Amino acid sequence: MGVVGRPHGVRGLVRVHSYTADPADLPAYGPFQDEGGRQFSLRWRGEGVAELAEIVDGRKVPVTDRTQADKFVNLRLYASRERLPPADGDEFYLVDLVGLQVVDPDGKPLGRVDAVHDYGAGASLEIGALLVPFTRACVPVVDVAGGRITVVLPEEIVVPGQADDAA
Repeated sequence: MGVVGRPHGVRGLVRVHSYTADPADLPAYGPFQDEGGRQFSLRWRGEGVAELAEIVDGRKVPVTDRTQADKFVNLRLYASRERLPPADGDEFYLVDLVGLQVVDPDGKPLGRVDAVHDYGAGASLEIGALLVPFTRACVPVVDVAGGRITVVLPEEIVVPGQADDAA
Protein backbone atom coordinates (compact mmCIF):
# COMPACT_ATOMS: atom_id res chain seq x y z
CA MET A 1 0.00 0.00 0.00
CA GLY A 2 2.94 2.30 0.64
CA VAL A 3 6.67 2.61 1.17
CA VAL A 4 8.41 4.68 3.82
CA GLY A 5 11.03 7.02 2.39
CA ARG A 6 13.65 9.24 3.94
CA PRO A 7 13.17 11.12 7.20
CA HIS A 8 11.62 14.58 7.12
CA GLY A 9 13.07 16.88 9.74
CA VAL A 10 14.39 15.88 13.15
CA ARG A 11 11.18 14.87 14.98
CA GLY A 12 10.69 11.42 13.45
CA LEU A 13 8.45 12.32 10.53
CA VAL A 14 8.97 10.30 7.34
CA ARG A 15 8.15 10.70 3.69
CA VAL A 16 5.74 8.02 2.48
CA HIS A 17 4.92 6.99 -1.07
CA SER A 18 1.30 5.83 -1.28
CA TYR A 19 0.04 3.37 -3.89
CA THR A 20 -3.61 4.16 -3.23
CA ALA A 21 -5.70 5.99 -5.86
CA ASP A 22 -5.95 8.96 -3.50
CA PRO A 23 -2.86 9.16 -1.26
CA ALA A 24 -4.92 10.87 1.46
CA ASP A 25 -6.81 7.58 1.92
CA LEU A 26 -3.73 5.54 2.85
CA PRO A 27 -4.07 5.71 6.68
CA ALA A 28 -7.62 4.30 6.44
CA TYR A 29 -6.21 0.95 5.25
CA GLY A 30 -4.17 0.49 8.44
CA PRO A 31 -2.99 -0.98 10.61
CA PHE A 32 -0.25 -2.04 8.23
CA GLN A 33 2.15 -4.97 8.36
CA ASP A 34 5.69 -5.36 7.06
CA GLU A 35 7.20 -8.54 5.59
CA GLY A 36 8.11 -9.73 9.09
CA GLY A 37 4.62 -9.28 10.53
CA ARG A 38 5.32 -6.15 12.58
CA GLN A 39 2.37 -3.74 12.67
CA PHE A 40 2.41 0.00 12.04
CA SER A 41 0.03 2.95 12.02
CA LEU A 42 0.36 6.05 9.90
CA ARG A 43 -1.01 9.59 10.18
CA TRP A 44 -0.46 12.27 7.55
CA ARG A 45 1.16 15.48 8.79
CA GLY A 46 1.57 17.13 5.38
CA GLU A 47 1.62 16.20 1.73
CA GLY A 48 3.62 12.96 1.56
CA VAL A 49 4.89 13.42 5.13
CA ALA A 50 3.61 11.24 7.97
CA GLU A 51 3.96 10.18 11.58
CA LEU A 52 4.83 6.51 11.81
CA ALA A 53 4.26 4.35 14.88
CA GLU A 54 4.97 0.69 15.46
CA ILE A 55 2.20 -1.19 17.24
CA VAL A 56 3.71 -3.28 20.03
CA ASP A 57 1.41 -5.31 22.31
CA GLY A 58 -1.56 -3.26 21.08
CA ARG A 59 0.14 0.06 21.94
CA LYS A 60 1.42 2.63 19.45
CA VAL A 61 5.12 3.39 19.85
CA PRO A 62 5.75 6.51 17.77
CA VAL A 63 8.94 7.24 15.88
CA THR A 64 10.19 10.39 17.63
CA ASP A 65 13.52 11.35 16.08
CA ARG A 66 15.44 11.33 12.84
CA THR A 67 17.74 8.46 13.89
CA GLN A 68 14.74 6.20 14.53
CA ALA A 69 13.06 7.32 11.31
CA ASP A 70 16.16 6.48 9.32
CA LYS A 71 15.78 2.83 10.37
CA PHE A 72 12.45 2.61 8.55
CA VAL A 73 13.60 3.85 5.13
CA ASN A 74 12.26 1.49 2.41
CA LEU A 75 9.83 -0.18 4.83
CA ARG A 76 6.98 -1.61 2.75
CA LEU A 77 3.55 -1.21 4.30
CA TYR A 78 1.00 -3.92 3.53
CA ALA A 79 -2.73 -3.90 4.34
CA SER A 80 -4.75 -7.00 5.13
CA ARG A 81 -6.98 -8.16 2.27
CA GLU A 82 -10.15 -7.53 4.31
CA ARG A 83 -9.33 -3.79 4.43
CA LEU A 84 -9.23 -3.43 0.63
CA PRO A 85 -12.31 -2.44 -1.35
CA PRO A 86 -13.73 -5.02 -3.75
CA ALA A 87 -12.38 -4.77 -7.29
CA ASP A 88 -14.77 -3.21 -9.81
CA GLY A 89 -15.93 -4.85 -13.06
CA ASP A 90 -12.94 -6.14 -14.99
CA GLU A 91 -10.48 -4.92 -12.35
CA PHE A 92 -8.61 -7.23 -10.00
CA TYR A 93 -5.71 -7.23 -7.62
CA LEU A 94 -2.43 -8.63 -8.98
CA VAL A 95 -2.29 -11.06 -6.06
CA ASP A 96 -5.52 -12.59 -7.43
CA LEU A 97 -3.56 -13.85 -10.45
CA VAL A 98 -1.29 -16.11 -8.38
CA GLY A 99 -2.42 -19.71 -8.75
CA LEU A 100 -4.58 -19.15 -11.83
CA GLN A 101 -4.36 -21.70 -14.63
CA VAL A 102 -2.57 -20.37 -17.73
CA VAL A 103 -3.59 -21.43 -21.24
CA ASP A 104 -2.51 -20.35 -24.71
CA PRO A 105 -5.10 -18.94 -27.19
CA ASP A 106 -5.92 -22.51 -28.34
CA GLY A 107 -6.62 -23.61 -24.76
CA LYS A 108 -3.37 -25.60 -24.37
CA PRO A 109 -2.25 -25.55 -20.70
CA LEU A 110 0.96 -23.61 -20.02
CA GLY A 111 1.01 -23.98 -16.23
CA ARG A 112 -0.06 -21.77 -13.36
CA VAL A 113 0.90 -18.26 -12.29
CA ASP A 114 3.56 -18.79 -9.61
CA ALA A 115 4.17 -15.10 -8.85
CA VAL A 116 3.59 -11.58 -10.09
CA HIS A 117 6.63 -9.30 -10.16
CA ASP A 118 6.72 -5.53 -10.55
CA TYR A 119 10.13 -3.91 -10.41
CA GLY A 120 8.88 -0.54 -11.61
CA ALA A 121 8.77 -1.03 -15.38
CA GLY A 122 5.46 -2.90 -15.36
CA ALA A 123 4.26 -6.19 -13.98
CA SER A 124 5.33 -9.60 -15.26
CA LEU A 125 3.95 -13.05 -14.59
CA GLU A 126 6.11 -15.96 -13.53
CA ILE A 127 4.72 -19.15 -15.02
CA GLY A 128 7.12 -21.99 -14.26
CA ALA A 129 10.32 -21.08 -16.10
CA LEU A 130 8.52 -18.43 -18.18
CA LEU A 131 8.48 -14.73 -17.38
CA VAL A 132 5.74 -13.01 -19.38
CA PRO A 133 5.10 -9.25 -19.52
CA PHE A 134 1.69 -8.46 -18.04
CA THR A 135 0.41 -6.47 -21.01
CA ARG A 136 -2.85 -6.68 -22.95
CA ALA A 137 -0.88 -8.06 -25.94
CA CYS A 138 0.60 -10.97 -23.95
CA VAL A 139 -2.31 -11.47 -21.53
CA PRO A 140 -5.49 -10.68 -23.50
CA VAL A 141 -7.89 -12.54 -21.19
CA VAL A 142 -7.99 -12.53 -17.39
CA ASP A 143 -10.84 -14.53 -15.88
CA VAL A 144 -10.30 -14.48 -12.13
CA ALA A 145 -13.76 -15.93 -11.42
CA GLY A 146 -13.10 -18.76 -13.90
CA GLY A 147 -9.63 -19.35 -12.47
CA ARG A 148 -7.65 -18.90 -15.67
CA ILE A 149 -5.85 -16.47 -17.93
CA THR A 150 -4.92 -16.64 -21.59
CA VAL A 151 -1.31 -15.90 -22.50
CA VAL A 152 0.06 -15.17 -25.94
CA LEU A 153 3.76 -15.89 -25.73
CA PRO A 154 5.81 -13.06 -27.25
CA GLU A 155 8.07 -13.76 -30.19
CA GLU A 156 11.72 -14.31 -29.33
CA ILE A 157 13.88 -11.30 -30.01
CA VAL A 158 17.29 -11.94 -31.48
CA VAL A 159 19.72 -9.04 -31.64
CA PRO A 160 21.79 -9.28 -34.84
CA GLY A 161 25.39 -10.27 -34.11
CA GLN A 162 24.64 -11.60 -30.62
CA ALA A 163 23.25 -14.91 -31.80
CA ASP A 164 26.59 -15.65 -33.49
CA ASP A 165 28.51 -14.74 -30.32
CA ALA A 166 26.59 -17.28 -28.25
CA ALA A 167 27.64 -20.22 -30.45
